[in-house]
Amino acid sequence: MKLFYEVLYRYFRAPWDIGPRRELVSLVESGRLVPGRVIDLGSGTASNCIYLAKRGFEVTGVDFAPAAIEKGRALARQEGVSVNFLVDDLTALKHVTGTFDLLIDYGTLDDLKPDHRSLYLRSIIPLTHPGSLFLLYCFEWDPGWWEEPLYDRLALRIGEAKSRFSPYFEIEEIAREESPSGFPRGFAVYLMTRKPT
Repeated sequence: MKLFYEVLYRYFRAPWDIGPRRELVSLVESGRLVPGRVIDLGSGTASNCIYLAKRGFEVTGVDFAPAAIEKGRALARQEGVSVNFLVDDLTALKHVTGTFDLLIDYGTLDDLKPDHRSLYLRSIIPLTHPGSLFLLYCFEWDPGWWEEPLYDRLALRIGEAKSRFSPYFEIEEIAREESPSGFPRGFAVYLMTRKPT
């Protein structure tokens, strides 16, 4: 899977490379997300990172594809903003230190195998402190029988995000869309607040 993303980011434009995500923009513009220390988990070519850096956030972008990080650095330089970019594996972080006021994941968790999702959670919980916010976007629907062979690398099952994160976070669902035909067949966006420890 890492090779797929490395080739994609190095030689092509990813179909999800569409600029800062609307839910993130809406939350910043409404004042619900205020400048602080933020990490983008699976930052890709850094659209969200650059958007936040322009608005006064102290931003770290993490991706396991070096080509994505290289593109992100180049784009941040073009835009005249400072972002700390790191190549790292979200299931076994080695280079990220400290805690963050805001964590963002747009489509990384749902791309992991279920056992790797548990490793991801174990890696990212130490990056939070009580009151940390976590904005999670994920493909999410219950699969039809024909989807079962590949489903767990495509999306979360409905309720999976809440079951994984609820021991640590208060969870607010801020968006959901379902599309019985076509792909993806559904997504959800959660804004979660880290519980006191």
